[in-house]
Amino acid sequence: TAARLAAEQEVENLSGLSPNPEKDIFVVRENRTTCLMAEFAAKFIVPYDVWASNYVDLITEQADIPLSRGAEMKGKCGTNESELELSWLDQAYTLKLSFLKEGHNTSRGPEASWRLSRIQFTYDTSERTYFKDAVSPGKHMASSHRLSALVTPAGRSYECQAQQTISLVSSDHQKSVQLLLSEVRLQPFDIPADFVFSEEHKCPVDQREQLEETLPLILGLILGLVIVITLGIYHIHHKLTASQVQIPRDRSQYKHMG
Repeated sequence: TAARLAAEQEVENLSGLSPNPEKDIFVVRENRTTCLMAEFAAKFIVPYDVWASNYVDLITEQADIPLSRGAEMKGKCGTNESELELSWLDQAYTLKLSFLKEGHNTSRGPEASWRLSRIQFTYDTSERTYFKDAVSPGKHMASSHRLSALVTPAGRSYECQAQQTISLVSSDHQKSVQLLLSEVRLQPFDIPADFVFSEEHKCPVDQREQLEETLPLILGLILGLVIVITLGIYHIHHKLTASQVQIPRDRSQYKHMG
């Protein structure tokens, strides 16, 4: 047990290596081997109540809370379950991501995949950096329910440059907290080598954008090929027609023959 706990503490925040100040990089290592890697930009949109100017009515404000680059982290890896926990601003904010790998039967036979199975976000409305004059300030928890996100074939990493929004339900009067993720590259299982991602599995949005970018090029190439083939057929047909003996239509022109 002591050895496992020591392994769980072998974590690194490499966010300073990212050229994007909004993007964070986290690595969990066990037995000197990388077992979880995560790169992403994250921000939370949290609604909270403040008093109106008449100090009678309540109005809802919105806090935009980015994941801090100086976040402290914990992590653990397992065969089928992994976890990444981040905290910042003196633990006023804590984000816990849980991952699950599972097998399932398909028409092609048994296959395995992993997914983001749970998100838990703890925030303190008494923290004044992002919350101004919150009513009844205190700690709240926002979490997902039966989440199945970032589904990826086993042995591959997940990649998504596009922004994704995941809704969490808060203990603060069931308010909806939004987690915005972008520039994601993540792999919580089966990393092939130290600090090396496996082949990426792109999210549907990125696949669609890539198709939209390449489709005009593909159509242009097909159109150009059709034009070349048409011109080639016309040239061959014209050459064959010109080389054939022309038979006169006027019978008087046959007099010199024979």
